[in-house]
Amino acid sequence: MIFAGSSDGFIRCWDSKFGHEVYRITVGLGGSGSGPDLCVWSLLSLRCGTLVSADSTGSVQFWDSQHGTLLQGHSLHKGDVNALAAAPSHNRVFSAGSDGQVILYKLSSETVGPTDDKASSVVMKKWIYVGYVRAHTHDVRALTLAVPISREDPLPDEKVKRIRREEKPIEFSYHKWAHMGVPMLISAGDDTKLFAYSVKEFSKFSPHDICPAPQRVPIQLVHNTVFNQTPLLLVQASHWLDVLCVRTKGVAFSDMACGPSGGHAVTDLLARIKTKASRKIICSSISNSGALFAYSDHVRPSLFELKMHGVVKTGHDRRIYVVDVGSSKLVHTFTPCRELHDEQLPPSEPPITRMFTSSDGQWLAAVNCFGDVYVFNLEILRQHWFISRLDGASVTAGGFPPKNNNVLIITTSSNRVYVFDVEARQLGEWSMQHTFILPRRYQEFPGEVIGLSFLPSSNSSSVIVYSARAMCLIDFGMPVDRDESELVKWSGYSIEEFTKYSH
Repeated sequence: MIFAGSSDGFIRCWDSKFGHEVYRITVGLGGSGSGPDLCVWSLLSLRCGTLVSADSTGSVQFWDSQHGTLLQGHSLHKGDVNALAAAPSHNRVFSAGSDGQVILYKLSSETVGPTDDKASSVVMKKWIYVGYVRAHTHDVRALTLAVPISREDPLPDEKVKRIRREEKPIEFSYHKWAHMGVPMLISAGDDTKLFAYSVKEFSKFSPHDICPAPQRVPIQLVHNTVFNQTPLLLVQASHWLDVLCVRTKGVAFSDMACGPSGGHAVTDLLARIKTKASRKIICSSISNSGALFAYSDHVRPSLFELKMHGVVKTGHDRRIYVVDVGSSKLVHTFTPCRELHDEQLPPSEPPITRMFTSSDGQWLAAVNCFGDVYVFNLEILRQHWFISRLDGASVTAGGFPPKNNNVLIITTSSNRVYVFDVEARQLGEWSMQHTFILPRRYQEFPGEVIGLSFLPSSNSSSVIVYSARAMCLIDFGMPVDRDESELVKWSGYSIEEFTKYSH
């Protein structure tokens, strides 16, 4: 059978083998309209033989798909119902609409008739309203179910009894229910938001904002540039790039400097580069020396020279190109591979989405869309190392600290931090000891880590990791037994909190 809902207010059942109409249902539950004024936006066929419809009157109705008769209906939405989704067990149905609500209905059984006479009693199944969540600010257009296939290993000290603290806000509880094999509901709306919900405990946990916008802050700071060591800031807008000079107001950055530097630094606009025909900028970058900056739109990459140097770029052909800007000649082409002896084979690895270079120009780290890392030696122009994806998660940020160019720091979508000894081709000593015992508050701090930044001082052993809503300072030189709950609040900035963990 094939079911089709239409703008004339009918649900039609078709015989898929012979192509003729078996029956049609006139939809209407006394909402804002019926017949020609009603549009069926979504249909859902369940394994139990129930057909679910969502329409423009705000109604969600359950039908017997064999006979086309109405079993039950709910008119709880205050506008069009745009999408339907069912749990894998098909005993829970979700609806979403123009009112921003996501509503849960659950299949329930009740016995009708004498309880002492099992022969005459009848078990009736009904779809009951459970509850709703309104996370979106505009129309919800789509719903889908997903079952995570990656696993987040529990922390070794997870079972250790901890000092009782004030309960964490419910919106930080994503890691409590999002696990491998546990189904989650995902909604998408006109507010450009994606939210994830627990299917089994829909009303217990708050929705998780999957991609807080902006996903990645389009700002890059380089410190010790060739222009008298003056820091430069590259700011990416939709259709132009700004290059700014950063000047401190006579205040030196300390080794342990942290938090916003407002009031201590000013910026001067050096250049604004606009795209041709107002094409949208996809990505941009500035060299560690500040001598070069580049951007790419959907047509081609563009490079701007402040002083003769070199540039590394990657494309959709899954290769990495090293170009000498002075002569405009191709110096070398890298083909990322898992086995180092396969460099001469045609490219077969996933596309490269991120690249990081060390400040001394020796190392290049490239990350593919699944989280695998390829490390190249730019001095001898050879691939040095392949790092398989970490804990099954994607790489969200990375970089080489200015204090030690042989160290690569990587953060993943599961909010873990890894430190690698690139030269030795192994996990760094810090990660061997501490990666899996980072404070639980860091593991659950608001949002997914989307970037990291190193402090201006070349002597600092700290790194700042940040999400769209919070920042965290990790000091790799501090002992691990410091108090993890130390908080420093900042006001007057868009960042909600700056959490300092001495690790």
